[in-house]
Amino acid sequence: MDLYEYQGKELFRQVGIPVADGRLATTPEEARSAAAELGGRVVVKAQVLTGGRGKAGGIKLAADADEAEVYAREILGLDIRGHVVRRLWIEQASDIEREYYLSLTFDRGEKKPLYMFTTQGGMDIEQVAQKSPGALVRLHVDPLEGFNPWQARRLVYGAGVTEASEQKQIASIVGKLHDAFVRFDAMLCEINPLIVTPTGEVKALDSKFTVDDNALYRHAEVAEMRDLDATDPLEALAREKHVTYVKLDGEVGVLGNGAGLSMSTVDVVTFAGGRPANFCDLGGGGDAQGVVDALEVITRDPQVRAIFFNIFGGITRCDEVARGILQALGEMSLELPIVVRLDGTNAEEGRRILAEAAAANLRVSPTMLEAAKRAVELAA
Repeated sequence: MDLYEYQGKELFRQVGIPVADGRLATTPEEARSAAAELGGRVVVKAQVLTGGRGKAGGIKLAADADEAEVYAREILGLDIRGHVVRRLWIEQASDIEREYYLSLTFDRGEKKPLYMFTTQGGMDIEQVAQKSPGALVRLHVDPLEGFNPWQARRLVYGAGVTEASEQKQIASIVGKLHDAFVRFDAMLCEINPLIVTPTGEVKALDSKFTVDDNALYRHAEVAEMRDLDATDPLEALAREKHVTYVKLDGEVGVLGNGAGLSMSTVDVVTFAGGRPANFCDLGGGGDAQGVVDALEVITRDPQVRAIFFNIFGGITRCDEVARGILQALGEMSLELPIVVRLDGTNAEEGRRILAEAAAANLRVSPTMLEAAKRAVELAA
């Protein structure tokens, strides 16, 4: 789950990472009031779950409360990479002497948290890695050992920070970033830029914070930060029905049982020349109601032209899945063509049930590849 900048900064504040004071606003009037309360120059920042805000006109420096209100009117409702601005963060302006970049993310390849630090902050980290790879310091943290102070020193010295006060402050923030990463089960904690003011103060000017969805049950406070209005409505419906679903941009609806098989199904649809419309995992022990719920989610997508069921019966019984498909057809009046591949536990019984039903829009294929090709043809 991605957090807005102001939400990420609140979590930073909880672990002791210094951030500028700010206020949330949803109207121009609230922006004016927030700016007046903060006093002096303020920055009006669009709150969207994407990057590129500055280039899109979503960040403005205001001299006073009147100007903050004017900029708020301009930014609210702005479309930034498909995200409509409905919230603003009004923050005290900070004088900037230098900009650094600091992040801690989960490296799936190494199965370890990975620090990245560079003195070339304020720009996309991909650009730094491409243009000046030697300026980017990388360091893994062994999750069994945890964070050690020497790791912060290696990052600071490796990047070439020479001023003693900056070294000490950055090293402290490096440790606190690890605290945030672990405490909130994060997948990404990024500060870009991490600034140094003319008086030598180091603080986080921005925040990108991503929390592992699977850990939200441990963090009620963070779970409440989810903006349901910014969530894809199909994914929200799937969450409500406890269906694992990710929206894609194709025409073949995909449903499998188990994450590995579902991912393979997405791949085989692509291999067959089609485009998957979603990733949908029925789960290892799916039942008839689970099939109904998953189909309801998949068929809400207007792009779906055909549905491919790929079921391997281990814990899941194929005859139970077959009954679920027929129950869904009866309840939902589905007209979309459906291709089913059943294999494993009670597969013959499941195929028999579907054959006897003789539904006009239902086809059963013996293999995964044949079923994928058929679904792609029907979606064309």
